Amino acid sequence: MRRAVFPGSFDPITLGHYDIIERGLTLFDEIILAIGVNAEKKYMFSLEERKHFIEEAFKNEPKIKVMTYKGLTVDFCKQQNAEFILRGLRNPGDFEFEKAIAHTNRKMTEIETVFLLTSSGKSYISSSIVRDVIRNGGDYTGLVPDTVIVKKK
Repeated sequence: MRRAVFPGSFDPITLGHYDIIERGLTLFDEIILAIGVNAEKKYMFSLEERKHFIEEAFKNEPKIKVMTYKGLTVDFCKQQNAEFILRGLRNPGDFEFEKAIAHTNRKMTEIETVFLLTSSGKSYISSSIVRDVIRNGGDYTGLVPDTVIVKKK
């Protein structure tokens, strides 16, 4: 079985994430959407809300599992018997950042990182932009899956 982990904070999941996940389904038998837990980070949405948004978005997709984890992504991958990490790239800055992490992960383990470019119409979307739009009362509906029901915080 070709199992990949797609890690992230997903605060919230965006249409950019959704695009990478849907395209990743053509490459892998199973994708674990792994919500990283970082006690130092301040999130707009609780872990339960983020998990719910994702579970609802993919409730009819049997090849998707949604899990949470703490610690190193490569350790989580080993625990889940995942041989691949799936990552999306929006721009050259993402590539440089993700490349360094991928090289480090590869040095530590045998886990390969697979990069997919986001579709051109979604490459500008980031969770931080979505959070800013939400905080300022803007229309975020074209940036996130329908399952992201936002209460202004």
